[in-house]
Amino acid sequence: SIPTQVMGLTFLAAGTSVPDLLSSVIVAKQGKGDMAISSSIGSNIFDILVGLPFPWLCYCIYHWSSDGPGVVYVKADSLVVSICVLLLMLVIVVLIIKFNSWKMTKGLGWSMFVLYFVFVVQDLIRSDLWCDGGCI
Repeated sequence: SIPTQVMGLTFLAAGTSVPDLLSSVIVAKQGKGDMAISSSIGSNIFDILVGLPFPWLCYCIYHWSSDGPGVVYVKADSLVVSICVLLLMLVIVVLIIKFNSWKMTKGLGWSMFVLYFVFVVQDLIRSDLWCDGGCI
């Protein structure tokens, strides 16, 4: 059987990446490579900055009471580590793109592949798939 962590990462990646891939391929074939790159990066930033907080904002407004807005409790043992990893990966991605002169190169493609692999490995390690509770 496939561990739930692997299935979750796989479906999450496929569900959020396939539409971006299709739109990027279409505009790239039209000769608009800049749009393809900005679409792939911009959609992920949009997901993080709007896709996550907007439902929480709606919940807080809907559950507003005389005591103030409703509260959303986020319970995750490694939330701080996840946020740090997310920010670190964002900085690394921007730096790699800058070092490739803001152009799509094979080196940039391989760098993104390696970064994704590193992210998946660290996430699986932190999810106790291989650690039996001994990891961060």
